[in-house]
Amino acid sequence: MKQLSIKDIAKLAGVVPSTVSFVINGKEKEMRISDELAAKIRKIIAETGYVPNRSAASLRTGKTHVIGLIVEDISNVFFSLLAKAVEDIAYKDGYRVVYCSTENEDKKGVELIRVLHKQVDGFIVTPSIGMRDEILKLKKIKKPVVLLDRYFPDANIPYVLVDNKKAIAQGVDLLISREYKNIAFVVTALDQVQMQERLEAFRQCIKKHTGCMPKYVLKLPFSTMENAYEKGIKSFLEQHPEIDAIFFATNYLTIDGLRALQALKWKIPDRVGVLSFDDHAIFKLYMPSITAINQPIVDIARKGIELLIAQMNNQADRNNSKVLLEAELICRDSLRKPSKKTKLS
Repeated sequence: MKQLSIKDIAKLAGVVPSTVSFVINGKEKEMRISDELAAKIRKIIAETGYVPNRSAASLRTGKTHVIGLIVEDISNVFFSLLAKAVEDIAYKDGYRVVYCSTENEDKKGVELIRVLHKQVDGFIVTPSIGMRDEILKLKKIKKPVVLLDRYFPDANIPYVLVDNKKAIAQGVDLLISREYKNIAFVVTALDQVQMQERLEAFRQCIKKHTGCMPKYVLKLPFSTMENAYEKGIKSFLEQHPEIDAIFFATNYLTIDGLRALQALKWKIPDRVGVLSFDDHAIFKLYMPSITAINQPIVDIARKGIELLIAQMNNQADRNNSKVLLEAELICRDSLRKPSKKTKLS
């Protein structure tokens, strides 16, 4: 049986092949194709079992209409939600997404870029430090690339991320307003710029409020071992029983921290207040529910796609290629209520 071509579908629909192509690539709105006609073409495609020849189209146009998404860990809730948002938004713009994880391994990240290089039109990456040179090579050969969640301060690569410093300041201000005195900060000991920004912002905010640098900072080595973070946090709290609030730099640290607090039988919020950078669905269900800084994941994904497509269409605007978005502070029950004499900022 002869394999159907795009010309065959166009003939059945009574349109020119380019109209079918626009519908296949999700550009019917952009090209002002009516909903009725687009539905008719999709129905014919479904009934005939037509499958677009992507390889032929790629050879003809030099474009694959595929985006490579490389994240740290697709199993992490933040990155899985980010990947889903990128995929959904990209699909509406006529692009498919292939995604994979680096597990924070520089070598693996570099290999993934090299493997995908000829298969994608551009990259969206949450890079590890050691991927810097490989990403700069992409820029040198004018391969479109956008960084999400983190960036290289000394490299002129477009990026989109949350304003870490402002979000941390809001969190510290909230803890101070609730009259917490001995506030701890728990972070992974990684060279990633977003972790460094969160830690430095915490230090400066505590100094602003107290006049002194913070006493309680726990930097945990990056680990994939089960219970490693929980054990480290538990040991740290046992050494500093005076701590009355904990600000966790990521949601996975928060989850392990909650386990440590349960083991120590430290009641939330009576014995200790808890604040998480990055929200998690479980935080709404946990008793008491956990106060969190929520990153605008869909907005991060949407802006990242916009910047990437602008590069792919040679419409990039250097003046608007470095994007900081505001996070949302969600107050729940893991912090004690403000006293009547306390005025929130």
